[in-house]
Amino acid sequence: MKGLDLAYGSMAALLAAGLSAPAIGAECLGYDVLVTQSADTLDVGGGHTATVIRWWSILTTDDPKSPYNLATGECQGSILTTPDGKTQATGYCARRDKDKDTQSIQWTIAPGAEKGEWRATGGTGKFAGRSDAGWFQGVNADGKMSISRWGGKCS
Repeated sequence: MKGLDLAYGSMAALLAAGLSAPAIGAECLGYDVLVTQSADTLDVGGGHTATVIRWWSILTTDDPKSPYNLATGECQGSILTTPDGKTQATGYCARRDKDKDTQSIQWTIAPGAEKGEWRATGGTGKFAGRSDAGWFQGVNADGKMSISRWGGKCS
C-alpha cells in the first residue's frame, strides 16, 4: 500500500515525467486537496498491481489572485506498482473556477519518483492557450484524503 499512499499523496493535481520543460512565466505555488471517490485495484500477484482511481480536487494557491485559486473538479488516473516495488502513475484533471472558466492538466509520476510533473492541456476563458507546467509532491495522506504541494511556471 506504500505505493498507493505515495500516489494518492503525490497526485494532484497535478501532476508529467518526460514532458517538455515549463514555459517561461511567473512562479506559481499552491496545494491540491484531494478526496478519493473511488479506487479499484487489480492484484495479479507477485507485487504487481494496477489501480484506477478518481478524486475530487480543489486547488489553493499562495497568490489568491491566481486563476488556479479555488478551482475545483475531478482528477482521474492509473497507478501501476511493479514487482520491484516501484510505483508509477499518470492521469488527467479537469476543473472549473468561480467564473465557470475550465482548465485541464495531464500529470505523471515516473517509476519510483517522489515528485510528479504536470502540464496544462487545455482551457476556456482565462485558461485558454496557457502553457503552464510544473511539479507536485504529496505532503499528507490519510485514507481517503490527501494534500499535494504543487508549483511551476504559470503564464
